[in-house]
Amino acid sequence: LTPPEKKIISDALALSIKDSASAQYRWPKISAAEAGRVNYCGMVNAKSPYPAYNGWQAYIVEANVTGGKVSSAVVGLIAGGKDIEIVRRMCRKYDLDPGQAG
Repeated sequence: LTPPEKKIISDALALSIKDSASAQYRWPKISAAEAGRVNYCGMVNAKSPYPAYNGWQAYIVEANVTGGKVSSAVVGLIAGGKDIEIVRRMCRKYDLDPGQAG
C-alpha cells in the first residue's frame, strides 16, 4: 500500500476509534486488483469507545480499487479483545490474515 492508500483506509477507520492520530497500524499486503471492490484486513493499535477493545484490534474493510490503487474504503467490522477472533474468521473466508504485516 502506498502512503495515500494507507491514509484512505486509516481515515475510514478513524470513525471507529478514539484518538486516531495516535493509532499504530500493521499493513498486510493487499490483493492485486486493477479495478473493483476488494476486502482488506489489518490490525490497528488504538483506543476504542469500548474499554474492552483498547489495544490491538483486527479490522476488515471493503476497499474500492481504481487504476490499481485504493480510491475509497468502508469499514466492515473492527473488534478487539475476545471478539478479535470474529474478525479473523471473517478475514480467513477471503484468505486474508489481519496480523500478517507486509
